[in-house]
Amino acid sequence: MNRKKFLMGNWKMNNTIAESKEFCDQIQSSGLVRLARNKGIVIGVAPSYLSLRYVQKHAHGMIVAAQDAHYASHGAYTSSVSIPMLKEIEVDWSIIGHSEKRTYEGETSFLCNRKIKALVKENFHVVYCVGETAKEYDEGITKDVIREQIVTGLMGLTKEDIQNVVIAYEPVWSIGTGKNASVEIAQDICSYIRSLINDLFGKIASQKIQILYGGSVKPNNIHDYLEAEDVDGALVGGASLKAESFQALVENI
Repeated sequence: MNRKKFLMGNWKMNNTIAESKEFCDQIQSSGLVRLARNKGIVIGVAPSYLSLRYVQKHAHGMIVAAQDAHYASHGAYTSSVSIPMLKEIEVDWSIIGHSEKRTYEGETSFLCNRKIKALVKENFHVVYCVGETAKEYDEGITKDVIREQIVTGLMGLTKEDIQNVVIAYEPVWSIGTGKNASVEIAQDICSYIRSLINDLFGKIASQKIQILYGGSVKPNNIHDYLEAEDVDGALVGGASLKAESFQALVENI
């Protein structure tokens, strides 16, 4: 099945509103959106909450996603942002389950599941992150970890719901470390994830779902990753922060 390539930039806790404005201005003047469209590539970014509204209004032709969302519509959840708050600024995408949330804040696959179910119920699209730590990789239990994250994280979703989900495989040991998983590892795990989706939601869903690789993806290696049969795109951190490097990523796909 012919799946579109998808490039999503996760800005994490980077880019002030002023820096976000500079990014948007450069993206618009460079013709990047037109280039991506001509190459059949879907592009997007996930800014901080403070920059989210500005980027959503000015990054024309790009998907704009939140980096997280709470499962509750309102309540005593200090520092959290709800789905209605995101809808109010016309954002309908969110990353869920990034390894930094899992590692630093103890987010579990079960909590991710609550968030994903709440999001798809409101017709949001979700980029659901999965991946193993260095210790888990060394112990040879990568696929066991991935299976738990997929089975628990997507528990209770329907075949219709899964159409709004993108999976991002990010081995924790390669995020921001400069230590890349090989193309062979990325393909093997992305293929395994597709087989899990097949088991849970059927063949059509497994062939349609986009599966991204993330972890020290840069302009000089993105082409090799996206040549792999089951790698449909990339979730990129540092290389997505500046318009120049983001454009270089698109040019090299």
